[in-house]
Amino acid sequence: MAKQPVAESVSRLALPLAEELGLELVEVEYLKERGKNILRVLIDREGGVRLEDCESLSRTLGDALDREDPIPHSYLLEVSSAGVERPLKKESDYIRFTGKKAKIRLYSSLQGQKVYSGTLCGADNGEVLLETGKANMVRIPFAQIAKANLVFEMQK
Repeated sequence: MAKQPVAESVSRLALPLAEELGLELVEVEYLKERGKNILRVLIDREGGVRLEDCESLSRTLGDALDREDPIPHSYLLEVSSAGVERPLKKESDYIRFTGKKAKIRLYSSLQGQKVYSGTLCGADNGEVLLETGKANMVRIPFAQIAKANLVFEMQK
């Protein structure tokens, strides 16, 4: 069974369950690690994720997965916080985290670079706006983003 369709079908199942619990579904991954199938669900919430949030969604989603049975073989379900260096997946993420530091990896070079770091300045017309230095703004098309995440900054 292909990994991507599993993640997509689990996402469709998990999204309303997470929202019911006041959680944001950030990412669902289905992968093989050390010979085991792992279904990893990353969540977030305003003010931070608590252990109880992970337990509640794990129980609720586990029950729904048992009923729907979208994965025909054994797997380990992991529900956890997306963390302080959470992935950026949707246009709304780039807008929500405007002013925060981010690292963006591209599928192919843009202006001679495949990795950019800087301060998010939002998103507009299918592009992410990233300030990479003093008055240096880069416009990165969403279609070119392979992976993006926040970068943790120590509070001063």
